[in-house]
Amino acid sequence: MRWISRAAIGALCLSLVACTNSPTGRQQLTLYSDEQLNQMGEQTFAQYQQELPTVGGATLAYVECVTNQVVQALPAEQRNQNWQVRVFEDDSANAFALPGGYMGVHTGLLKIANTQDQLASVIGHEIAHVLASHANERVSTQSATQLGLSVLQSAAGMQGAQGEQLMGLLGAGAQYGILLPFSRRHESEADVIGLNLMAEAGFDPRASIDLWQNMQSASGGQPPAWMSTHPSHGQRISDLQSAMDEALSRYQAAQDAGQRPNCSRPG
Repeated sequence: MRWISRAAIGALCLSLVACTNSPTGRQQLTLYSDEQLNQMGEQTFAQYQQELPTVGGATLAYVECVTNQVVQALPAEQRNQNWQVRVFEDDSANAFALPGGYMGVHTGLLKIANTQDQLASVIGHEIAHVLASHANERVSTQSATQLGLSVLQSAAGMQGAQGEQLMGLLGAGAQYGILLPFSRRHESEADVIGLNLMAEAGFDPRASIDLWQNMQSASGGQPPAWMSTHPSHGQRISDLQSAMDEALSRYQAAQDAGQRPNCSRPG
C-alpha cells in the first residue's frame, strides 16, 4: 500500500501545481500546456473539415463578420490568434470554438439564430469556452479521474471480471458525480462570459434570451438536468436574465464608443 500512498501524494502535488483560475475566479485543474491544447484544436478542426462539407459565399462572410466582431472584444493574446472560421453543412443547431483559434458553425444553427445578435450570443458562448480554458480542464479532469479509478481498482485488489465490474460502477459514479457536473458548470460559466463578450462587441445581449427561447421551441424533450452535460433551456434563460444588468451596461458602453456591428444576414 506504500506505493499507493506515494502515488496519491504525487497526484495531489501535481494537482496543486496545475491549479489555475477561470475568468470568473473559479479554481481549475489544467494539466496541459497551451501548445498541447492548440495542437489538439488544430487536429480536431482538420478532421472536422474532412468529415463535413463546408459552405462559402455570403453565408461564410456573415458568420465571419459576427465572429470577427466578437474576437475584437477578447484580451490581446486570444484576439491576435489567427482565427479561422468555417460554416459546415449540417442540420444540427450547433457551433464550436477550439483552442488555437478555430471556429465552426453548422448551417442548422443559422435557422435558429435569426439575427446577428442571436448568432453573436452563440459565438460568444463558444469562444468563452476557449477563453476560460474549459477544454484543458475537461481533458485534465478526465485524465485525473481515470488515474484515480485505476488506483482504487488496484487498492481493492480486484482484477478480471470483478475488477471490470468495479471499474464500471466507479466509472458511473465518476460520470454523474464529477464529469457531468463539471460540464454543466462550464456551460453556465461560458453563458455568462459569452454574454459579456457579445455586449462588449456591440451586440444586444438581450438577444441571448431570444436565442434560447428559439432553442427551447425547436428542441424536443431533454434528459433530467443531473444526467445532462448542459443546463436545461429554462435554467440557462434564468441565469442569463440574472446577469443581464451587467451585460446591458457593457453593451451601452460599447454603443457609446461606436461599436455598432452591421453584419448582413444572407437571404
